[in-house]
Amino acid sequence: MQQRPAEAPRPLRRRLRAAALCIAAAATALAHADELRSFEATYAWIWNGMNVAVTTVKLEQSGGSWTYTSKSEPRGIGKLVSQRPTTVSELKVTDALVEPLSYKGDDGTSSTKRTVDVKYDWDKHKVTGVYEDTAVDLALTAGVQDDSSVQVAMMAELLRGRTPDRFSVLDKNSVREYRYTRDGEETLKTPFGDVATVIYRSQRANSPRFNRYWCAPDRGYIPMRVQQKRGDEVQWTMEIESVKRQ
Repeated sequence: MQQRPAEAPRPLRRRLRAAALCIAAAATALAHADELRSFEATYAWIWNGMNVAVTTVKLEQSGGSWTYTSKSEPRGIGKLVSQRPTTVSELKVTDALVEPLSYKGDDGTSSTKRTVDVKYDWDKHKVTGVYEDTAVDLALTAGVQDDSSVQVAMMAELLRGRTPDRFSVLDKNSVREYRYTRDGEETLKTPFGDVATVIYRSQRANSPRFNRYWCAPDRGYIPMRVQQKRGDEVQWTMEIESVKRQ
């Protein structure tokens, strides 16, 4: 009989998955003077002062659609975690909006508790599938995104010279709303030198948690850092290691 891998402490498992979904923010914005381009970026994920994983995010265009992927691999103490989260989002990007076509994700284990497989039918205005063991059959309204596609939607808005103040994001068989605000500027030290960034913040209504993205205007507004906090406590931080744009 095959043994199941030993599970890591719950806070580490939960935060690694949250990072995989959130660091799909690896392109939270692109300059409105620029254009949407394919890219690949890697990040070190830091938890409790330790580098526990590396996450690679990639945006690619194929024909009339785009694919946005995020994959995480453990490092150091993170290797105690059996999970290797992956998400894949297929998208259609027009001059007016971003429409997700499908969204898949899992944590790399045999469990289905973190598995997502949904499809969007914009002609019938329905999204169907399975989201973490919950059946999804939901009416679609314009602008609905998922945890992955919302990152590209943010990019597209900034390319049009607009900063959205909110997004509706799929959450099992419902949606949740996030508010977006500009939260200052900062110059960060990176593996490729000092980089000037603009900080954006996203937060769900009535939630103590929020995410911040340090986006670099001179590098297509790809984030140099992503961080989640609960009140004043840092939950985890993603630091840029490399970035390539086509």
